[in-house]
Amino acid sequence: MFNPKRFRWIVLIAVVVALLGGGAILFPVGNASSAAGAKPGAAPMIPANFTELARQASPAVVNIRTVQTVNGAGDAFRHFFGGPQQQQPGQPGQPQTPFDEFFERFFGDQAPREFKQRSLGSGFILNKDGYIVTNNHVIQNAEEIQVKLKNGKEYDAKLIGSDPYTDIALIKIESEEDLPRLDIGDSKELDIGQWVVAIGNPFGLEHTVTAGIVSAKGRVIGAGPYDDFIQTDASINPGNSGGPLINMAGEVVGINTAIVAGGAGIGFAIPSAMASDIITQLMKTGEVTRGWIGVGIQDLTADLKDYYNVSGGVLITQVFPGEPAAKAGIQPNDVIVSVNGKNVNAPRELSQMIAGIEPGKKVRLEIVRGGKEKTVNVTITQRQEEEAVTGMPQQEAPPPEVKDALGLETTNITEEIARQYELESTRGVIITGVEPGSKGFEAGFTQGDIIREINHKPVGSVEDYRKIVNGAKAGETLYFYVMRPYQGIQIIKVTK
Repeated sequence: MFNPKRFRWIVLIAVVVALLGGGAILFPVGNASSAAGAKPGAAPMIPANFTELARQASPAVVNIRTVQTVNGAGDAFRHFFGGPQQQQPGQPGQPQTPFDEFFERFFGDQAPREFKQRSLGSGFILNKDGYIVTNNHVIQNAEEIQVKLKNGKEYDAKLIGSDPYTDIALIKIESEEDLPRLDIGDSKELDIGQWVVAIGNPFGLEHTVTAGIVSAKGRVIGAGPYDDFIQTDASINPGNSGGPLINMAGEVVGINTAIVAGGAGIGFAIPSAMASDIITQLMKTGEVTRGWIGVGIQDLTADLKDYYNVSGGVLITQVFPGEPAAKAGIQPNDVIVSVNGKNVNAPRELSQMIAGIEPGKKVRLEIVRGGKEKTVNVTITQRQEEEAVTGMPQQEAPPPEVKDALGLETTNITEEIARQYELESTRGVIITGVEPGSKGFEAGFTQGDIIREINHKPVGSVEDYRKIVNGAKAGETLYFYVMRPYQGIQIIKVTK
């Protein structure tokens, strides 16, 4: 007969025995194996410890200290009063920070004198020659760079090269002694849920070791045009920047780079698969050269795939005049489905593939145009990095047309509108108003949307627009090809 009291005693005794024996009570699912290299279908258990891994890897992780001259007080104290997204103090409509008010009160218009600002970061030794990998933002604008090893020895370092677009930098120290180093592994082989270790100097606390798992891969966080981050819950904090993310084999699979402000347990690392080529270029030439074909691209949503009748690929939204793509005959609305025979399904993939091709070489692009496949050969040129345009241009709207059956006010695109919105032509109509509660409103149209096609029929003017909309029958579904400035192409469906 089942005795609850006796059962509780049995469980308690089992727990005590396990604890006294130095073990842990594990609840395996299926056939559990070791933490590293677990077979599919098995649930890896927590490693007994990370002691040996930390002991072997830590000597190659360095503390990086930089010094730079700062004019005034602004940046040095900004983190006390606002986040990185905050507008610069003193701009119209933006309240000043307490620190700005302090200086205005006591110094008036006289700016505080220059001072030396120090910062801390991490890095890891790449080879015996003294090359060290870190983040660009750790050493950016630094006048002095000092490196401290785990054994306490300190060195002056020189900058070899950096790449702001991937936030990778390479520095070098000179040492007569053999230096410890870390091997770079292949981040492509990382699996979500796999154990990783981060080593660095968070908050100046040297050689801190934290462990966690790979939470996600391919994260796009808006850091730059080549976002492809590893997300991990291994603790990463200010000062960890530039330090290694290590797999259970002791290989560097990522460079710790960013955290989510206020998001405890969410850190990001540059994957080694991306970093390896950048590091090689920096070591050889001190700079990074990227391929470029001269197009604007975006992801294909489910609606866009239906509209173009494709299962995947990347949509060309703009072709820059005089650039390689334009010379090869590529057009807006083409869908690139493969590069040199390799399928592409995301803008990030396409950007990285093109960037990795040496300028001067030809690349074979498979595209879909008007439902038909076509092969185009494009000669790669060197990308000239430029600042991205942000924000929505402000201008006085032209006189609107009368609302139509969908509740939309439209007008032709003038040269001024095209210039303000950075359009390659005046083709299309722009929505200047949307009637609340109308079919257009319910479908999701907004002021500023630019209509280029309806049901694959080109819309070059308000006359074209009216002809198509007025000619549609009641109950007919209209597919609008809409360009929303700085947000990309969308397909909006409306039933008349």
